Amino acid sequence: MRISLLLASLLTATLAQAAPPVFSFGAWGDMPYAKNQDATQTEAVIRSLNQSDIRFSLYDGDIKDGSSSCDDATFTRAAAMFNRLKKPLIYAVGDNEWTDCHRLNNGGYDPLERLAQLRQVLANQPDSFGQTRLALTRQGPLGGKFAENVRFSYGGVVFIGLNVPGSNNNLVLSDKECTHKSARTLVQCQAGNAEYAERDAANIDWLRSGFAQAGQQHAAGVVVFFQADPGFDLPETEDVDESTLPQYKGYRALMQALTGLTEQYAGQVLLVHGDTHFFKVDKPLYSPTRVLPNLTRLETFGSPVNHWVRVTVDTRRPEVFTLTPVMVR
Repeated sequence: MRISLLLASLLTATLAQAAPPVFSFGAWGDMPYAKNQDATQTEAVIRSLNQSDIRFSLYDGDIKDGSSSCDDATFTRAAAMFNRLKKPLIYAVGDNEWTDCHRLNNGGYDPLERLAQLRQVLANQPDSFGQTRLALTRQGPLGGKFAENVRFSYGGVVFIGLNVPGSNNNLVLSDKECTHKSARTLVQCQAGNAEYAERDAANIDWLRSGFAQAGQQHAAGVVVFFQADPGFDLPETEDVDESTLPQYKGYRALMQALTGLTEQYAGQVLLVHGDTHFFKVDKPLYSPTRVLPNLTRLETFGSPVNHWVRVTVDTRRPEVFTLTPVMVR
């Protein structure tokens, strides 16, 4: 046991010391989904990642589909999948593994109980997943509250991982929504909304401290990664600002904080998320006709379209991040 721990620490140290001026990492998530029978495709994605020259990968949540059981085996299967990666894998929490577990077709679990179990299984170690490891700083104690929020610095870039899931960030807007096709009680939904408020505040604090670290280190870039599509004003509709719709209310405080921090930051910011399963690269803030110049959004592929995205980092270039979709046969 001591030998394996020593080996893991040596691998972590070696990886951290070997960060080159130009490197790549992978971004992927929202797979495998049993309902889409895409386990074989997901294995192909893992093989492709393992055969690449990336230094590590970010998985932006949803380790299963939204209509299957949320049993304990879901978490252990995800850990086993992540540990098949040869390079470090850093996990951000999705909604299908806890927020949506109240659904009757998920087994009617209490989402807060599932979140506690998830933290025990998937946020209980000081480093990443993978056959080589990367040291992480966690916001909370191992396996405890907010342990899933992580941060690390690599190659002149600060990476910030947050628990920001789909389904409106676990914010319930009405009694009808609470009980629709759900095993939740109104008391559980009240507890869920209290959880949302506490976690949202913690996420914003973690975001701010991450940007402060980037400023102190004179980092050329910041990568913020989480699961949810937080809602943006779409250019296709001139008269509607989709970011103000009720289903995105749970993200507004966080996105306002991200906007303000990006405005004050001299480097480039890359926002990586999944959730809606369509590969996108754009500049969605401030609005379709007036962009926030130093923020780029990457939305990763997701089931049943299972591929990954290579992000190349070159801190000598003003744009810092170059994004390339990797289409897996």
